[in-house]
Amino acid sequence: MSTRLVEFVNVGMQFGERQLLDGIDMPIHQGEIVTLIGPNGSGKSTLIRTLLGLQTPTSGEVVRHQSLRIGYMPQKLHIDPTLPLTVEHFLRLVRGVNRKEIKPTLEKVGIPHLLHSQVHVLSGGETQRVLLARALLNKPNLLVLDEPVQGVDVNGQIELYNLIDSIRTELNCGVLMVSHDLHLVMAKTDTVYCINQHVCCSGSPQQVTGHPAYQALFGVPGAADSIAIYSHHHDHVHDDHGDVVAEQEHGPHCQHHH
Repeated sequence: MSTRLVEFVNVGMQFGERQLLDGIDMPIHQGEIVTLIGPNGSGKSTLIRTLLGLQTPTSGEVVRHQSLRIGYMPQKLHIDPTLPLTVEHFLRLVRGVNRKEIKPTLEKVGIPHLLHSQVHVLSGGETQRVLLARALLNKPNLLVLDEPVQGVDVNGQIELYNLIDSIRTELNCGVLMVSHDLHLVMAKTDTVYCINQHVCCSGSPQQVTGHPAYQALFGVPGAADSIAIYSHHHDHVHDDHGDVVAEQEHGPHCQHHH
């Protein structure tokens, strides 16, 4: 049985008359990828802030394992373009970081060549990998990733999600990933929690997309929609660019070539 790293137990958060969270129950285990989805204003950010200890629930509790060590990756990096800041100097700002660990960590996320690059000239995908490296320098057993593929093109998203999965496997860490929807994120996710102040539904990606509560919030997935990306049992193949190739040319089973 894998270690339970953290558990939200009947967590509620009230701000004045407004109920931001109501009765949230959610465990996260070592080696597990949990995706948290919900519309804007659903309480995702509030839930993350309670996990990070930035807010205290007004009811319930967040139970943390005594060994819990979190690496947090924010949505975006806001840096003044006139500020001369290299990737190396940015990562040296991490509290307690060993400078010798910076380059190996950049190698782990696939961007060692950016060590001396200016942060403000990085592409969206490169910036997200730098933020992921920053989170890894904390030596976490739980990665908390707030919309990690924001500003990244589709091919870059697939690569980034595959990277997150390989890091999960290598470090045997838990991953809590926040997303607006179930688009590409589902290929590697173990458990999905759909929230809208409370937990609307939870389970495997396929269970959640078929749940009436999910469909009420996000609509019914169409045949050509995101299911074709994350399901491993569909009837087509992808070429090297991730495009769908006609089934009759290649047989009935999905294969991904990256």
